[in-house]
Amino acid sequence: MACHLTTTVLRQFQENDRPEILLLNAESVQVLSPMSSARFTELKEQCALLLVAEDDGAVCGFLLAFTAGAEYDSPNYRWFSDNVDGFLYIDRIVVSSRTRGLGIGNRLYSEARKWAASNSLSKLTAEIDVEPPNHGSLTFHRKLGFLEMATQRVAATKLVSLQCLDIR
Repeated sequence: MACHLTTTVLRQFQENDRPEILLLNAESVQVLSPMSSARFTELKEQCALLLVAEDDGAVCGFLLAFTAGAEYDSPNYRWFSDNVDGFLYIDRIVVSSRTRGLGIGNRLYSEARKWAASNSLSKLTAEIDVEPPNHGSLTFHRKLGFLEMATQRVAATKLVSLQCLDIR
């Protein structure tokens, strides 16, 4: 079932969302880290925020985010932990390829921003692939007002842009 902006609801993760989240992640794995069910369990237990976009009972997007102090092993998260105070790190945001461009990503980010502000956090942070480039994500984050703080090589063929949005 395809998502429709007017009927899509955002809500907290429920355990029965797991299979669809894993499928969505696999669909976008070329621009995300792979995520097995076991890895998802690790991330879910450490994250501060896990939002789901749902339409007619089908998951069509999700956002996974961390605050400072998590035991998360991501080098990008670690960079933000070492260099930024008061942040919510958006580890991954995925919207089904069938529903991109319908505003679901904007709504997920809007909810993350509200959550961060209500938890006295002043910044949203994220990394975006620049080598190989993730043009859609770079454009999306630029439109939201994210600014590059640094770049970081995380593999021989992968360079990321470490970006921040001040939400004060």
